[in-house]
Amino acid sequence: MMTPARILIVDDDETVLQTFAKALSLEGFDVRTAASPLIGLQEVEDTPPDAILLDLRMPFVNGVGFLYRLRAQSAHRHTPVAIITGDSCIDDPAMIELHDLEAEVRFKPMWIDEVVTLTRTLLAKPRAASQTHQ
Repeated sequence: MMTPARILIVDDDETVLQTFAKALSLEGFDVRTAASPLIGLQEVEDTPPDAILLDLRMPFVNGVGFLYRLRAQSAHRHTPVAIITGDSCIDDPAMIELHDLEAEVRFKPMWIDEVVTLTRTLLAKPRAASQTHQ
């Protein structure tokens, strides 16, 4: 039997966390949640995820700050990440920065089936050869 893919959801909105987590759990994923980027980074250390769904706007450390810290770790340099934001638009320099950090960008609101499809898309991305679970 295959081990289910581990998905980490990082969002300061409890409703988003619970909704996305329930939907992805029902699809058979092993889902972890973090209500802040710092908790999310600790979760990455404790239980390395196969993909991350990340809110952009959060207090203290935002999604970009999380991504920089994540990418600074060689083990997580290529972990698939999708930024899911309620921002109606992101300026070009910010989009380029997110692209350079290897993040997909999607806009809220998202239907549950879109979240599931996005997660499957992230998991289908080619990964660096060094990226393996212990």
